[in-house]
Amino acid sequence: MANSSNAAVVDISQTANKFSSSIVLQYENKYIDVKSILGLFTTLTSAGKYSLHVHGPDAEEAKKAMQEVFAKHNLAVQMAAE
Repeated sequence: MANSSNAAVVDISQTANKFSSSIVLQYENKYIDVKSILGLFTTLTSAGKYSLHVHGPDAEEAKKAMQEVFAKHNLAVQMAAE
């Protein structure tokens, strides 16, 4: 995996860990806890189509921050309709 991808994984995980909400990345039939660096390393590629499921007391703030960090690393993500 390229260094830029490594940086994206670390940045995304660190951002997710700032929130108490559950943040789960859906890619095809896989569901990954975004707070898990290992899970992201095995799933995240620039070509994927991802959905984020965010639940918890600070979900709105978490959704905004996660959209920003994915965009920063040129990764497309949709917020799942809850």
